[in-house]
Amino acid sequence: MSADASAEHLGNLLLVDDDAVLARVLARALTARGFAVQTADSVATCVTLLGNGYIPDFAVLDLNIAGQSGLKLIEQILAVNAQCDIVILTGYASITTAVDAIKLGARQYLAKPVDADTVAKALLEDQSPDLETAPEDTYSVSRLEWEHIQRVLLENGSNISATARALKMHRRTLQRKLSKRPARE
Repeated sequence: MSADASAEHLGNLLLVDDDAVLARVLARALTARGFAVQTADSVATCVTLLGNGYIPDFAVLDLNIAGQSGLKLIEQILAVNAQCDIVILTGYASITTAVDAIKLGARQYLAKPVDADTVAKALLEDQSPDLETAPEDTYSVSRLEWEHIQRVLLENGSNISATARALKMHRRTLQRKLSKRPARE
């Protein structure tokens, strides 16, 4: 898709999401805001685009792309353009995956549902953390454990047995922990 002639050209934006409706709506809205949007509906399509010389200035990646982690694409995108600003979108937001995304090089991590203005703002505005407004409260140990279990579960494709082995925990214990609601902050 190309940018609207009346809008300022902000750069090439790679949008990777397996939800065709969301990708189409978001691509149209971001194009209207001045981005030259290229979409991909899978990790393989994204890798092919990058391999064929596509260089994004911006990237918006779904965390879960048809069962594969969008976090795996961050390194490949930054290898093509180290200055690429990357935003991760997810319907399964957690502290651990947000931290992982930022450590890997993402600029921002947004929970779905999200609108195009929020995505554009995350891509364009300085998102440096403000230490003056940072919360002083920390998470409880049980909340951190729950977040860690969720991350490992995601890494193992929601396979309970593989997750239990990775956590060195009995499968029944893991199932019991997963059946409980997340611990409060």
